[in-house]
Amino acid sequence: MTKSRNHTTLTRLALVTATVAFLAHPAVGDEPKLRLLIIDGQNNHNWRDTTPIMKADLERSGRFTVDVATTPAAKSSPSAWDSFRPDFSRYDVVLSNYNGETWPAPVREALEAYVSKGGGLAIIHAANNAFTDWPEYNLMIGLGWRGPKFGDRVTLDDAGKVVRTPKGEGPGAGHGPPHAFQVAIRDPDHPITKGMPSVWMHARDELYHGQRGPAQHMTILATAFSDKSKGGTGANEPMIWVIPHGKGRVFTTVMGHAMGDDATAMHCIGFKTVMLRGAEWAATGRVTIPIPASFPTADSARRDDAPGK
Repeated sequence: MTKSRNHTTLTRLALVTATVAFLAHPAVGDEPKLRLLIIDGQNNHNWRDTTPIMKADLERSGRFTVDVATTPAAKSSPSAWDSFRPDFSRYDVVLSNYNGETWPAPVREALEAYVSKGGGLAIIHAANNAFTDWPEYNLMIGLGWRGPKFGDRVTLDDAGKVVRTPKGEGPGAGHGPPHAFQVAIRDPDHPITKGMPSVWMHARDELYHGQRGPAQHMTILATAFSDKSKGGTGANEPMIWVIPHGKGRVFTTVMGHAMGDDATAMHCIGFKTVMLRGAEWAATGRVTIPIPASFPTADSARRDDAPGK
C-alpha cells in the first residue's frame, strides 16, 4: 500500500451539478466493449433503483455491454434458487449489487472458479456486507461489513502507513449519518486512480468505518477521514481498494449509498468515475476511460443527473 501525505478537513462545500452527461467518451470508442454482468435481487439498499443507475452509466461510457441477473427474493423456495445459475464465463467482469442470502453452492463455486481463472469482480457499497459465512468471498473482498471479532481492521495513519488492528480490538463495521466528505488518493499511480486530484469531495454518502476481514494482499487506493463529530472513528478509513485473487482482479468501493429515493452519492461524478474505471480495471488490468473535466475538486462535490432509471 502506498504512503501519502495527510490531508486537511474540508472547510467549505459547493455542490456543482453538471449540465451535460460526462460519461460518453470518444477516447474509448475504438476499444472492444467489455461484457459486464450486474447481480442484484436482494439488498438492504434500494437495488431496484441503483442497478438501473449503474447500468445506464456503464453503457453510456461506451466501454461496456451490460446484462443483469436478479436472484430470487429472500426466503424463496429451493426450487426458485435452482434456476439461478448465471454463466459467469460469458463476461469480462461481474459487478455485485447484492447483499442478501448466501447463494447456492454451485453459484459460489462458479464465481470462485471464474475469478481464480482471470475474471474480474467489482464490489459496490453494501455488496461488501454480504456472505459473512463464505470464506473465499471474504478473501476476495479483503474487508467487509463484519463485527470486531471477525478479522483484522485496516486503516492508514496520517503519514499513510498501514495500521492493522487485530480482531477483537477496536470497533466493528459502522457509519455515521450520511454527509459529504473528502476522498484522499493514496496510490496515484494505480490505473484506477491515476490522474485523479489528490483530494476530492464526494457528495453525501455513508462513510463506512471499522470494516473487518482477512485483508490479504490489499492495495488501498483511497481513504476518507472518519470524523468523530460525524459519528466516525477519527481514522483514515479505506474507501477504494483492489486485491488480486488467483489470476483475477477484485475492485471494491464502499461508496455508493442509496436509500429510498435518495441516490445523491451515486450521482456524484467522482463515484461514477471510480465505478467505471474500477470495473474496467477488474476486467482488463488497465484503464482507458478518462477522468472527466467535470470531476470533483477538493472543495466541490459535482454530480451528473443524466437519467439512470
